[in-house]
Amino acid sequence: MNVRLTKEQKIKVLNSADIYAIMQQVLLRENKIRRNQEHFWVVGLNHNNKILFVELIGLGASNRVNADPPDVFRMAIYKLASKLILVHNHPSGTHEATDADITFTDHMLKVGKLIKVEVLDHLVITETNYTSFADQGVMDELQKSGLFEIMGPEKQELEQFKIDTEKKRAEKEKAISIAKKMKDKGFDDETIKELTGLGLKEIGGI
Repeated sequence: MNVRLTKEQKIKVLNSADIYAIMQQVLLRENKIRRNQEHFWVVGLNHNNKILFVELIGLGASNRVNADPPDVFRMAIYKLASKLILVHNHPSGTHEATDADITFTDHMLKVGKLIKVEVLDHLVITETNYTSFADQGVMDELQKSGLFEIMGPEKQELEQFKIDTEKKRAEKEKAISIAKKMKDKGFDDETIKELTGLGLKEIGGI
C-alpha cells in the first residue's frame, strides 16, 4: 500500500534522522487504528537521495511481519529507485534490533546487490525513538558477512523477477502515453479505461 506523503515530506535524505522524522509521523497515523501490529515499510530513493515513495508492504503480529524479496524490491524496480531504506516498528515500544531483524537485513542487502538496488539502512522505530543499522555500523558489517550470497536457481529467479517487473513498468508507461493522447483527442475516461486497461483514478491523474 502506497503511503501518501506531502510535498514537504518528499525531501532529500541526508541522514537517518530525516527518515525517522517522516516515518514517525506515518507510524503515529497508523497507530491510531493498528497500534498492536508490526508494520514494515520500504522507502525508495533516487540517485540524489530524494524520496520517491514510501510503501507499506506488510502488517504482522505484535512481534513479527513477513516480507520476501519480491515484496521489498517490486516498487523500487517499478519506480526506478536506485536506493532503499527499510523501516519497521516494534509495538512493544523497544527500538533495539533483534537477531531476526539483522538476518533479514543481510538477506535484502545481498538481493539488492544482485539487482543493483542499494539497501542503505534499516530503521527500527517506535513513536518516540529509533535505531539505525547504518549509524551503528551494522550495514558495513553485513556487507562483509559472507552470508546470503545469491547464486544458482535463486539468482535466476530474482533476475527473471526484475525482467518481469521492468516489462510491466514499460507496458504501464505505454498505456499512460496512449491515454494522454486519447484525452487530448477528447475521449471519455470510460473509453480510455476500456482500451488501455488503466484505472479511472490513474486516468484522472493524467
